[in-house]
Amino acid sequence: MTTDTSRTDSERPDDEPPLFGPGSQFHAFFDDPRWALAIIRATVLEAAHPQIGAALADNSTFVAHPWRRLRNTLLSMRRMYSGDPAVREREAARLNRLHARMSGTDSRGRPYDAMDRATRAWVVATLFESAVTMCRLSGQPLEQDTMERMYAEYRAYLAALDGDAGELPRRLQDFWGYFDRVVEDELENTEAARIILYRLFDHLPAPALLDGAPTVWAAGRAVAGPLFGAITVASLPEAYRRRAGLPEMPGAQTVMRGAYLAAGLARFLPEGWLDAENLIELLTRSPAADDPAAGTMTALRGRMKRASALLRLITPPGGAPGPDPEPGSDHEGRRPAREFFRQVLDQTGDGHLDWPDLAAMARELSTRLDLEEPEETRLYDAFAAWWRELQEALDTDGDGRVSADEYAAAVPSLAGPALIRVAEVLFDAADADGNGTIDADEYRALFRTAFHRDLDTGDGTYGRSAFVGDFVSFMSTRRTSTPYDPLFTDA
Repeated sequence: MTTDTSRTDSERPDDEPPLFGPGSQFHAFFDDPRWALAIIRATVLEAAHPQIGAALADNSTFVAHPWRRLRNTLLSMRRMYSGDPAVREREAARLNRLHARMSGTDSRGRPYDAMDRATRAWVVATLFESAVTMCRLSGQPLEQDTMERMYAEYRAYLAALDGDAGELPRRLQDFWGYFDRVVEDELENTEAARIILYRLFDHLPAPALLDGAPTVWAAGRAVAGPLFGAITVASLPEAYRRRAGLPEMPGAQTVMRGAYLAAGLARFLPEGWLDAENLIELLTRSPAADDPAAGTMTALRGRMKRASALLRLITPPGGAPGPDPEPGSDHEGRRPAREFFRQVLDQTGDGHLDWPDLAAMARELSTRLDLEEPEETRLYDAFAAWWRELQEALDTDGDGRVSADEYAAAVPSLAGPALIRVAEVLFDAADADGNGTIDADEYRALFRTAFHRDLDTGDGTYGRSAFVGDFVSFMSTRRTSTPYDPLFTDA
């Protein structure tokens, strides 16, 4: 049977699986552990495209906050493959607004634009091809009709973003020629691809669950980084490996196939045992006392700490690193300037503060709050104005960005009018009834939705000035904050 990949869900016969929703092929794969391998592979192929690689290097938080990026991507994919057309349309509009703000030039002066339709099509193509490849490498190749249906789903995904899927071939049999052509003619050994393959794991921050066990995390990362890199390189198209000059470790093909085969054995587990969303939530949820899952998280974290202590005992001196030192503070709960710069301000992890860092803050807030277009625009505009204030006050060498040294030397008071406007936008988002105050329920809803935190606020109200004061104090004086720390400092 051959599936017509150009038809929409409404045009499909009743006996064919839907393109979206629980009956789609996407949902069958969503909790598949093989995706842990395939998604890295797909991301490398995306990053190897010059336009995507430049956009990632300039705008993405995947280096400094990879777990947050993973969580947001997971949420977006869930929404885009929802069975509810209204949910898909809303998410597509949000993604389009996000991508429309990403354009510039790469290190060679070539322009990039995240709204370029051919480039967006390549992102979807890498996801589809990597799904097909993961099935083949794990000894479970897809049947032709299943592959046809899955290709129809990915074309429908692209159509939901672009209005049509014309940049991808209509027929699956023509897709493979398109894919090979892009690999041969367009992909490069970009800086973003090299970071993902060889450097991302070197500095990968521990997820919240392992944050208290640095020795366990360092030991696991030291093994997993080179292993995932070797597996990914071995699984990439040979034409790209040759074009990019990627070295392949001896035996890497065997290790790669073994890894995919082992992950594929998960099909024998009872249904429901693996849930990607719950797993990501477990890894990234803060174990703070005000979290609803604090009991479970505290117990798990305690076990990780004991394992870390045991590993230190059996590790020879000079082996795995010991516990990370506790971060210092100035006084009255204030962080040192360089620590605040690294943890909060430098969202892209490139060692400098510039507009993409503040745009990432705006993007994270608007995503978690699920803001509509007018409120989202207000938030971005407020952050843009705040960046102009910071640049004027702190960019002493005139290079268009603020270094950690410039920030630390100035030790500025950043509570200008623009930062106050940022806080006011957040207040308005929380003030659901528009009465000028936030009651206890609205306040808890804001922090539960935006920051994944439950706060004991009592039954009182929270006025605009108090709310703005707390947020401005956090962002301008580097004061530690139970509500706001998880939003910008979590990985």
